[in-house]
Amino acid sequence: MFSGSIPALVTPFRGRAFDEAAYRDLVEWQIAEGSSALVPCGTTGESATLSFEEHFAVVRVCVDQAKGRVPVIAGCGSNDTAVAIRNTEEAKAAGADAGLLVPPYYNRPNQEGIYRHFEAIADACDLPLVLYNVPARTVTDIQPETVARIVADIPSVVGIKDATGDLARVSRHRESCGTDFCQLSGNDDLGLAFMAMGGRGCISVSANVAPRLCADFYAAALAGDYARALELQDKLFPLHAALFTDASPGPVKYALNRVRPDFPADLRLPMTPPSEASRKVVDAALAHAGLI
Repeated sequence: MFSGSIPALVTPFRGRAFDEAAYRDLVEWQIAEGSSALVPCGTTGESATLSFEEHFAVVRVCVDQAKGRVPVIAGCGSNDTAVAIRNTEEAKAAGADAGLLVPPYYNRPNQEGIYRHFEAIADACDLPLVLYNVPARTVTDIQPETVARIVADIPSVVGIKDATGDLARVSRHRESCGTDFCQLSGNDDLGLAFMAMGGRGCISVSANVAPRLCADFYAAALAGDYARALELQDKLFPLHAALFTDASPGPVKYALNRVRPDFPADLRLPMTPPSEASRKVVDAALAHAGLI
């Protein structure tokens, strides 16, 4: 259902207000540069700082601007199952093609609780769901056995964004969930290995800044041209690292403003601009990739 380079879109602000015009321009640029789907209101989109009304206004703008040219996978996660259900229903009403859902964070349910969380969401809404496993942020890990159980029992779960950094899980998920189960990397820097092991693409931070290079990289990997993919990996790798030299999405917004000077770099607290050291690393990586 999903493949290739899929940017987890940043959300532009001017002051504290959502800049709709800048967002529409970003969506248009991403599609023109070859991004194969879009993720509004993920972690990189500062979803934690958006009100419910703002969150789904952003999703609606993304859907409206995409106009069906690429799928839209809306961030819907919450550590409250009832809120996650409401978010998923609202994403469907906004016209999203799928919902992206982390397991409950902070309250840290066991594996049964994680399973029942996704079961309840799927029972309440038939929107296709993509699991998002990112233990470094949620402190909750969807274990491979639980992923297999979810996929076996819940047909609307169509894929996973795997940001565990555990590459062996790609093979474990292929073994337990089938080779058609859509596995998307959540780590740009591991994209080459992830694809070689059977991945289908990446929900990417770097694609915000380098959409064409990222699209070309995943197109090469999907075509089995790993020599070309390795060339692009070498070109992109410093950028993948640089965008996490300070708290994300500070470096990403800084980088995007360097590539597209009209794009605002404003952040919402508690996020703050990247340090001078981070900015220098980002500048060097952008130059290495030929983006500035």
